[in-house]
This record gives sequence, structure tokens and C-alpha cells, in this order.
Amino acid sequence: MTANSWILPVIDLLDGQVVRGVAGQRSEYQPIASRWCDTSNPLDITQALRQQFGFRRFYVADLDGILQQRPNLTQYQQLIEQGFELVIDAGIVDAVSAQALLAQPQITLVAGLESLASPQVLQELLQQTDPSRWVFSLDLRNGQPMASTTWPCDPTAIADIAISRGITRMIVLDLHDVGMGTGGSTVSLCRQLLQSHPKLSLIAGGGVRCLDDVAHWREHGVSQVLVASALHDCRISPDDWQRYSAFQSAIQS
Repeated sequence: MTANSWILPVIDLLDGQVVRGVAGQRSEYQPIASRWCDTSNPLDITQALRQQFGFRRFYVADLDGILQQRPNLTQYQQLIEQGFELVIDAGIVDAVSAQALLAQPQITLVAGLESLASPQVLQELLQQTDPSRWVFSLDLRNGQPMASTTWPCDPTAIADIAISRGITRMIVLDLHDVGMGTGGSTVSLCRQLLQSHPKLSLIAGGGVRCLDDVAHWREHGVSQVLVASALHDCRISPDDWQRYSAFQSAIQS
């Protein structure tokens, strides 16, 4: 993995527009105000971030899909046609709801804890579709799993179940951190998961303030860091990111 892929930029979609996530209070999300773009249109936002930072792969949290089972399929297609690769949480609840997304090879699907009724549903998804197309999202709020009562109440136990079903890639995200500049609250949980499952590929984030937070996550074994607000507010600038990426690539070479 190159240094330039260590950040996985995030776009939150609501009513087909990119919004700014704040502490998981979704009813209060407003259209994004970005340093790099004058609109909240998903295609404009992603193209602007690609031009400034070189990002070609985005994590899409589709709140229309998660909350109302109305995924923004048109927006996905527009992004794919412009050469983007997408990791999408569209509120998948079963294999049927995943069919349209699985037809696009540029899409990696998220099996989100918040949307899955039970461990059995996760198992059925992985049995009925290609497991390599999936990332499991360990969705938390204030440290507590956002899950039905059919799941354990311990995040590590949930992760163990997902891995036992065949998951090799996992997102760890506490919605309370999102947009709050906390620096992230799940570092210790990520470290614990990687100690128990050293081959697990982890994506984490929430509350990233600057490149120091990205480096901190990476030092603890996280493969990619989710970032949104810090990019739009230029707390991580293109020049800073270019210098950091070049430095890290030189260390690894």
C-alpha cells in the first residue's frame, strides 16, 4: 500500500448531496462547505479532492440508503464513469439489496453492523456473494455497538464473529467522533483487534484533526484512515499531504 492510499476520503450523502457529518446527529447534517468546491454535488466534490490531493478511491456513507433504503445509484454510476473506485455503505440488509451494487466491479460493499439484523444475515451475505467484495463495519456510538440484540454487546466479540464468518477487512468507527475533532477514540480497540487478529486489515477514523492523527492511527497498525472535515477545512492541505506521502514513501523504499 502506498502512502497516498493511507487516507480514505469520506463523503456522506443525504438527499443526494454531500453533507457534513457531526457526531452522528444525522437530522442536523447540512450540505458541505468545502475549501475546494462551491457546491455540495458529489461529483464536484470528489473531482475537486482528486485534483487537489490525487484521491481516486472514496468511502461513501449513503444515509439515504442507510436510513430509508433508497441508495443513490445514479450518483454512484456518475462517480464510476469518472474513474472513481468506491467503498459504499448503502444500508445493505440482505443479498437482494446488494445485487445492484455487486454488478459494479468498482464498488466494494460495506456490511454495516447498524443495518444487519443478526450474525446470520452477515453469514448469508458472505455465502451468497463473493466475500472479497465486502468490508464489515463495526459501527459504534459512544463506544457502544449500534446493533440489534441478536449481536453481543461487546465490540470485540462482534468483531470475532465477523472474522469467523470470513471477514478480512473491517471498519472501526464511532459516530460520536465524526466531525468533532476528537482525534479518534477507538485506537485502543483497534490495537486490541489487531493483536488478536494480526492479518485483519483495519480502516478507522473519526475526528481526525490533522496529519499527526493519521500518523497516530498508522503507528497502531491501521491500514487506512477515514477523513472528511480535515480535508474540506484544509487542516490537511495538499502541500502537507504531498510532503508527508513523499517522506513516508522514502522511509519504506
